Amino acid sequence: MIGRIQRPVDFERVLARPSRARSAHFALHHLSADLAPSAWAAAKLRTAQAELSTGDAQAAHSPVELVLPAATPGGCWLGMVVPKRHARRSVTRTLLKRQIRAAFAAASGMPPGLWVVRLRSPFDRQKFPSAASDALRQVARTELAQLLDRALAPPKSPKPGTSA
Repeated sequence: MIGRIQRPVDFERVLARPSRARSAHFALHHLSADLAPSAWAAAKLRTAQAELSTGDAQAAHSPVELVLPAATPGGCWLGMVVPKRHARRSVTRTLLKRQIRAAFAAASGMPPGLWVVRLRSPFDRQKFPSAASDALRQVARTELAQLLDRALAPPKSPKPGTSA
């Protein structure tokens, strides 16, 4: 099962990193699970050390939202950024989000962590005049599958004799 990223601070942390893979319309960002807990622990520590101006310090409780991402089965959390400027109709934005979720559900071997898929350019309205056509659905699904394959492929080693 893949969790959903909902907090803006999580989106900011993932989108601050360079994209792991790009396609004509999408960019894929990833923050690995071994990097994610450190920020959560730092926020928890700041909460515990906060001093109250009203008197004695109370026992610091960890807020509900500080649950570590790795606590879910598989440890994969997915966020989607589909801006209105690239997909004007809500039907199109919903279709793209469904295709993103379906592509992640079909992908196997996803490393744990926070994943964000961002729509970075609009689909041509001349080719896809309908907001939710089968053609748009198929093209988006194919492009997302290729994007995930590229992101999950092992990095290419440099050719012998060339410097990296």
